[in-house]
Amino acid sequence: MHQTHYLVREPLLDPQQRVVGYEITWQQDPAHKPSLEELEGLVGFVAGQVNDPDKGWLLKEKTLFLQAVPGMLSTDALYDMPPEHTVLSIKTSELANPDTLAAVQALRAGEVGILLREADLARVGSRLGTICSYVEVRFTGADVASQARTYAALRTTNVRMVGRPVTTWADFDACALLGLDAFVGKLHLTPRPGTEGQGLNPSQTIILQLMQMVNANADVAQIESVLKRDAALSYKLLRYINSAGFGAGREVQSLKQAIQLLGYQPMYRWLTLLLATASTSGFSPVLLETAVVRGRLAELLGQKALGKADAENIFVAGMFSLLDRLLGLPMSEVLETIQLSEEVVHALLTRGGKYGPYLALAEACELNSNLVSSLASSLGLSPEEVNKAHLSALAWTQNVTA
Repeated sequence: MHQTHYLVREPLLDPQQRVVGYEITWQQDPAHKPSLEELEGLVGFVAGQVNDPDKGWLLKEKTLFLQAVPGMLSTDALYDMPPEHTVLSIKTSELANPDTLAAVQALRAGEVGILLREADLARVGSRLGTICSYVEVRFTGADVASQARTYAALRTTNVRMVGRPVTTWADFDACALLGLDAFVGKLHLTPRPGTEGQGLNPSQTIILQLMQMVNANADVAQIESVLKRDAALSYKLLRYINSAGFGAGREVQSLKQAIQLLGYQPMYRWLTLLLATASTSGFSPVLLETAVVRGRLAELLGQKALGKADAENIFVAGMFSLLDRLLGLPMSEVLETIQLSEEVVHALLTRGGKYGPYLALAEACELNSNLVSSLASSLGLSPEEVNKAHLSALAWTQNVTA
């Protein structure tokens, strides 16, 4: 079925700043009212991408929150989603219709999660637990005391509370103190106060040195001698080579062999991933996860038009686009510490050149920007191709960051 909607995501953080789920919303042309058939198709499409018949739920511990309208509540496609990882979010006003209320209660009986939006907590009160598993609370930094009283009463039920909008880290901390999970919109792209300017740690310095050597096609023996200076890094490389099956049936134990088997461009990409994950500057895990999803999504978006080698460079650009925040350094300084190809630099600084538009599209999908459809069509990508790449990048990231 032809898709007309683009999926955009927003991370849900628990009070410890861990990413526990994603809200997936459908971005559409406001003039286009989706038919029930389209919505059913979208739910089926999402299920097909993240719930594998053999491997099961590809998003590991994460929960997907899907924006819902009444017609979606009875779609057969919902049976293809694991109920314990699925939450449908619906406006409270929709429950005035007895059919909608009955559909919601049937889903709750089947263990599917329901998130109520725009609920008047004083009015729904004690009935809340029978209708929903999550309730969205409009979080404001003002009058926290009266909010705390309302939330304390809710905490005695089994309904989890989700704060929105949470636009500053101070608001997030207040939410966390009140025991709320929070949808954080663009907040995760803002460094927490006190984490700026920490620069590179020793492990990152070695990784950067290796990246420069790989970039300059240094010989294997030189790369091996630098790797040997960091036992943890050597261990990670051997583990990666063996887990990815490069040794084809026999365990690779020599660093030299590992470097030769991996090849320079894949090694560069692996080091980029490592550089971000070696960041210990107290950033929230969500920033790291966003960098990996962004890199992978941009890579998948560019694969068809540009081919595998260019797409690997787009992955590096995507990862590097958040490196200034992960390292707490301005992008200009990050670019001084490492030699990158002109195309990657162009993409990072202006979102221009051959790679930039793919990076811009990957960003738009996470920022709920209204540029998604125009960027996609300028690259000749259909909503289905973008959505497939998006969900695939989310699933891939769960494996890599684990």
